[in-house]
Amino acid sequence: MSRRPEPVQVVKQRRDAALQKLVAGVPYIQFLGIEIDRRGDELTAILPFADKLVGNPMLPAIHGGVTAAFLEVTAIMELSWAMIWEDMEAGKFADTAPRIALPKTIDFTVDYLRTGLPRDAYARARVNRSGRRYASVHVEAWQDNRSRLFAQGTAHFLMPTRDD
Repeated sequence: MSRRPEPVQVVKQRRDAALQKLVAGVPYIQFLGIEIDRRGDELTAILPFADKLVGNPMLPAIHGGVTAAFLEVTAIMELSWAMIWEDMEAGKFADTAPRIALPKTIDFTVDYLRTGLPRDAYARARVNRSGRRYASVHVEAWQDNRSRLFAQGTAHFLMPTRDD
């Protein structure tokens, strides 16, 4: 006899708890004010505009370092989310999400495509390759129009061992 599917609310609560645990593992997310929106297995990072993010008040423009950090955080969250997805969906976390070891950045390349305007920014990442030791992730950021990117990046990560 097949197992009955879990109620959708139980699945959502488990996913949200795991995502909160991931976000809590990166204090810089709170400092920058980044929010992570989850729809099913897709994550979108949101960087709400704040005056502290401006690097050039004459334009004004979002600081390049803030843009790079936003892209890197988005890549790390997407990769970590992909790492835990199967265990989370299988219910191996029970009622509490485990401590999650985050991947470590090997290198990160940012392409600044246009000025980051003084408004909210959004980013999504795509895992290109993920193995036992190494992963490659591409990330894109936009503001008003998804097809008009203001920055993109490629990151390579050292994956945590399964014991971490």
